[in-house]
Amino acid sequence: MIKPRALSGCLFTQPESILRRYTFSGLLLTASTLLPPCPAVAQDITELGLEELLNTEVTSVSKTGQKLSDAAAAVFVISQEDLRRSGVTSIPEALRMVPGLHVARLNANQWAVTARGFNGQFANKLLVLVDGRTVYTPIFSGVYWEALDLPLADIERIEVIRGPGASLWGANAVNGIINIITKQAQDTQGAYISLAVGDEEQTLATVRYGGHKDEQLHWRVFGKWSQRDGLLDMQGEDARDDWT
Repeated sequence: MIKPRALSGCLFTQPESILRRYTFSGLLLTASTLLPPCPAVAQDITELGLEELLNTEVTSVSKTGQKLSDAAAAVFVISQEDLRRSGVTSIPEALRMVPGLHVARLNANQWAVTARGFNGQFANKLLVLVDGRTVYTPIFSGVYWEALDLPLADIERIEVIRGPGASLWGANAVNGIINIITKQAQDTQGAYISLAVGDEEQTLATVRYGGHKDEQLHWRVFGKWSQRDGLLDMQGEDARDDWT
């Protein structure tokens, strides 16, 4: 069942069962001796009142924190709770929840994401940021989504602006802006291991460890490994595009 949800007047859907990967429930292995007490799970956005929804903070519109109701742009926010409940395994998959974005999977590993048409692997009219810093590749233009493989558990939210923002963000923000905001290192301390297996997404593994030197210096490192089955060509034969 696709559950409708609303945020600042915009109706969107949360695909709670849209992915059918026959994934054996992802194993989350934790070492209690290494992990600090977990913070309380953020309140489900469906339980918030209208005033609380309008007070949701966004930073991508004016480069400073402001209420969603005060933002002079069409903003869509994907929260950590949305990522966790949707079952997505990559950032481009999560962006399929955003109305107005065209997300195309080229093969088992590569993606093409854009807004307002003219999609392609090296589309350069949609600015993509991680914590406010561009990940645009000037060599061939566009974004290498296969290299933008952050652990989804470390993402706080994804802010998507549909519409021009070049006056504030520069020439690549013609059709929109995607700002991936990660959690602070101090909020991801200790060990985290995730493992999922299935028939198409055959193996997905993530290992992350966070530590600190003192009260002011926190850090984290992570590694990911994936094995994905390939797609079929127009004749129904193996396209030989599987990825490890």
